[in-house]
Amino acid sequence: VQLVESGGGLVQPGGSLRLSCAASGFTFSSYVMSWYRQAPGKERELVAIIGSAGGNTNYAPSVKGRFTISRDNAKSTVYLQMNSLKPEDTAVYYCKTRAPLSRNDYWGQGTQVTVSS
Repeated sequence: VQLVESGGGLVQPGGSLRLSCAASGFTFSSYVMSWYRQAPGKERELVAIIGSAGGNTNYAPSVKGRFTISRDNAKSTVYLQMNSLKPEDTAVYYCKTRAPLSRNDYWGQGTQVTVSS
């Protein structure tokens, strides 16, 4: 299992970014995918989660209405569109999946998002 995030960077408050997570080594279309983030000095938190077919999504209250998770099963990629970014969104963002049988968690290496003027 390999998860590779991209798309992070520095953006001004109110701006937008789209993160991507390219997956390989497993049957992507069968796995629930999620995005987490970890800010300095804070615990890692769930940001958004999407079902295997893409129809079911859920968001942390702090990002609901601003962030959108989506997936392209043909490309084995999950996305996180982030709009109206705030300084408190600054964190390392991680892609994660859980194997449905073993329940093992697999994480990407993370991508830094910094929201600052």
